[in-house]
Amino acid sequence: MSKLKRAALFLGAAVFALSAGFLLRVQFMESPQPALSSEESKQGAEAILAANLPDINGEVQAVSQWLGNVLVVNFWATWCEPCREEIPEFIETQEKFRDQGLVFLGVALDREEPVIAYSHEFGINYPVLIGDLSVWSIAETAGNVHSVLPYTVVIDRHGEIVETYLGRVHQNILEELVVGLLQEPLPADKTDS
Repeated sequence: MSKLKRAALFLGAAVFALSAGFLLRVQFMESPQPALSSEESKQGAEAILAANLPDINGEVQAVSQWLGNVLVVNFWATWCEPCREEIPEFIETQEKFRDQGLVFLGVALDREEPVIAYSHEFGINYPVLIGDLSVWSIAETAGNVHSVLPYTVVIDRHGEIVETYLGRVHQNILEELVVGLLQEPLPADKTDS
């Protein structure tokens, strides 16, 4: 095969791969994923709420401490461009709805040093936990079967997964969901405290 034919074949394969990647991104990203079954939702919520991970100060935090709030759990990494695009919107949304019981929780699948630096540089105003590769299994149990970052899970005040997003989620889409969830009453055991 001549060099010109090989180059054309390579170029064609590259265009095909880029097109396929774009189509997959459109299909999978920036939209809610197919609903989890009730069993998958239960197992995913239990896995997330059972996690105990170090925060950026090195203190181990139990995710369950935020149960009773609307919890937006975002699995991300500093090297992930879509993750970096959505975090400023998460910061803004956290500030806007903090007093109504919204808690964003960043779970970084990354090394400690860049996560700490990024968190400080961008002024992340919500808890950031640092996970190792074992945290992938939590995200998978919560529906991230493609092992893609970012992956966002929304848990209501009762500890149930109500939505998952594979890839970047935009602020207006997330806020529309969160506003309705924040209007739900607190669980009985949280109203007494």
